[in-house]
Amino acid sequence: MKRGPPDLKAQAKRAALNALKRARRTADKAGVELSDWEGEFLGSVEDRLKTYGRAFGDPEKGGAGQALSVLQTVKLKEITAKAQNKGKGGEKKPMKRKPFGRRPAPAEVEEDPT
Repeated sequence: MKRGPPDLKAQAKRAALNALKRARRTADKAGVELSDWEGEFLGSVEDRLKTYGRAFGDPEKGGAGQALSVLQTVKLKEITAKAQNKGKGGEKKPMKRKPFGRRPAPAEVEEDPT
């Protein structure tokens, strides 16, 4: 018996619901108080996913097979990072980079005249 192709919309819905549950569970375990807005965001996105299968209506805000829009995904990652960092705000760490400049010249090797 052959299996049909997987339902990508259902997979995206399940993945988004699991990510929402994981974010809420991580926050609870870490003892992080989510703000009213964050709690309402997680609840409303979960309700829309269960009702409509996706949490946004405008197709320009996300991919066709996606359950969350791009900005919803970013906010969910920020909430998860906040919970994992135990309330440090979930802010991104600045990238460490080297300033532009000249490289030091390689050390010249002297030949032995032997």
